[in-house]
Amino acid sequence: MVAKCFNDVFKGRNILVTGHTGFKGSWLSLWLSSLGGNVTGLSLEPNTNPSHWELLKLNSVKEFIGDIRDKDFVSKVLESSHPEIIFHLAAQPLVRDSYLDPELTWSTNVIGTLNLLEASRKLDNLLAILIVTTDKCYENKELNAPYSEKDQLGGYDPYSASKAAVELLVSSHRRSFYTSKVSPHIASARAGNVIGGGDWSKDRLVPDLIRSMSSSNKLVVRYPDSTRPWQHVLDCLSGYLQLVEKLIMEDDFSESWNFGPDINDTATVRDVLDKLQSFWPELNWKLDNIDNPHEANLLQLNSLKARSKLGWEQILSLDESLKMTSDWYSSYLNNKEIISVQQLNEYQKLAKKKSANWLNL
Repeated sequence: MVAKCFNDVFKGRNILVTGHTGFKGSWLSLWLSSLGGNVTGLSLEPNTNPSHWELLKLNSVKEFIGDIRDKDFVSKVLESSHPEIIFHLAAQPLVRDSYLDPELTWSTNVIGTLNLLEASRKLDNLLAILIVTTDKCYENKELNAPYSEKDQLGGYDPYSASKAAVELLVSSHRRSFYTSKVSPHIASARAGNVIGGGDWSKDRLVPDLIRSMSSSNKLVVRYPDSTRPWQHVLDCLSGYLQLVEKLIMEDDFSESWNFGPDINDTATVRDVLDKLQSFWPELNWKLDNIDNPHEANLLQLNSLKARSKLGWEQILSLDESLKMTSDWYSSYLNNKEIISVQQLNEYQKLAKKKSANWLNL
């Protein structure tokens, strides 16, 4: 730690992270633990091997393994953990899997969120809930303009549409049940394509790249010219943490929020591969010639609201994000060394140099 962070609002608080065994959830659990939070996790078992969560060995986190779709299970976890803050990340997060199993996708993302919100209404000491959705919740017309929080929700594929439905669910619950002065503050967060060390999910560019290199096979690239808002996982999570800090300390932040990179860091898959090749010269890939399910070709986020009202800013450029990501995997693949804690500290030092306002200097 380089300074007091986020006005110490997480220190000593009971915090529930759903989806803690996933990529973003494991990094968030690490950061919250380092901030002095009493973290409880609710999630399925890790679905990748290796798993960042298992490699971290965060023994301080009390975890409950089960399905967010199980209403009784969710209620029991919330009753026993007494959370003051909830970060809801549990989801079926993959577009291609949503085509294979739309029922699982809809029930996990929508009914799972409903179960959490309903169980939350029974808590007496809850202060804030952050529901994490996605940049893909917008009705994407693939125009050369970034989407803001006021743009139309939608979704072509089951994953994107289910996350748009979650946004409507959160808005409905906020207006229907969280209206008194003592109600918890509830917000949603929409982020772009998140990269960083420790992700082994399938059908994501960097993990697929790592697997192809490990097996000495060429990476098969489906959509080389697709444009996405790439950002490092810690930049994304700093936005989540800063938003929850505001939810606890002030009244006017119970809304939806975009957290995306600077427009200059929006890049195509091909651009990212070219940049990664400077770190891994042995990188090689080929184009996929089969007919793949529809995925958006162009997607950009407008994060002006978060930058102006929260004072949030990204710390890492795209090049810095890719370098930090490649360093993590290189350390793991070559030395079996897990450098997540070191990278979190390095990130906070870089934030200090930029005078990030979530560092209380």
